[in-house]
Amino acid sequence: MPKRFVVAASEFPDLPRFEVGFELAEALTVASQQLHETPTRHNTLRTAVRLAVHLMPGAEHAGISEIERGNKFRMLAWTDDVVRSAGARHGGREPHRHWDQLWHSPVARITDSEDDGWDVLSALGLRSALSLRLRADRRRLTVLTAYARKPGAFDEDATRIGRLFTTHVSIALESATVREQLTEAMHTRDLIGQATGILMERQAIDAAAAFESLVRASQRENVKLRDLARRIVGAHNST
Repeated sequence: MPKRFVVAASEFPDLPRFEVGFELAEALTVASQQLHETPTRHNTLRTAVRLAVHLMPGAEHAGISEIERGNKFRMLAWTDDVVRSAGARHGGREPHRHWDQLWHSPVARITDSEDDGWDVLSALGLRSALSLRLRADRRRLTVLTAYARKPGAFDEDATRIGRLFTTHVSIALESATVREQLTEAMHTRDLIGQATGILMERQAIDAAAAFESLVRASQRENVKLRDLARRIVGAHNST
């Protein structure tokens, strides 16, 4: 008999509700659709933490954080002030050894923060944590962490579902990043086109000469072509 579980969305009225008794595969499909409908990477992150609480057994709070080598830690998204407080207390200090595990393993679990000596969590009443890697390179990790108030909240089922879910989140983040890059590229092209047109008019030169002039100025001033074009267009529009 396939595993069935209940997903309640009443705490997040801005998200469409899952029906009671959805199969796990169906629930993940709906979650994936929600993630891919988000217009920006920031919105994808916010949706991901909210869905994590719906989907992962035992999860009461969730956050997504970025960890850099050299003990740099910052929160990217959170479900509530409890998680934001945990992130603020992590910032600027050496991360707990829990995070170090994620450089070598896709999953790290805290069964009881009090027994483990994770004072930041236990002070906030958070006893369990399940962290799952979303993205990783040599310098940086992006991690989704689910939290619970009771110890031992995350078992193997929670880990398995969490890993399936984070696969969908990773794909959605990559798609959102590509969309943002394409949007930025189109905006940059338009800016450069406008700047080129302004130079053509000012200097009575053709498009090729205007673009070459823009490139030379960019190199001379050691400024990105996009930023120089923005400056030219901004100055022109303000006159």
